[in-house]
Amino acid sequence: MSNKAVINTDQAPAAIGPYSQAIKAGNTVYLSGQIPLDPTTMELVDGDIVAQTRQVFTNMKAVCEEAAGTLQDIVKLNLYLVNLDDFAKVNGVMEEFFAKPYPARAAVGVRALPKGSQVEAEAVMVIGD
Repeated sequence: MSNKAVINTDQAPAAIGPYSQAIKAGNTVYLSGQIPLDPTTMELVDGDIVAQTRQVFTNMKAVCEEAAGTLQDIVKLNLYLVNLDDFAKVNGVMEEFFAKPYPARAAVGVRALPKGSQVEAEAVMVIGD
């Protein structure tokens, strides 16, 4: 018997490929990458990197909550940025959504992201004891 459970919420964008929004294995939740899609329209949100990053973390928050956790339960966060010059702006938005102690993190510059997004984030969350 597997202890793997699929996490899915309509408060975050539906998967746009053959993957789950998140998978819970034991008390660890692996959150798939989130781009700044509006979960209702499945379109990129209007606006700059700040608006896009806020939507990414809003989507991620919804998936965390569906898994009975919060953004504060994230222990590892990976960010993917099309333009590394946006690093400081993304950090500012991250401070709006996360409190100390911040999760471990990587920020990687990439050539392109799905649907023309400027930012994507994926995470690992640990919940419970």
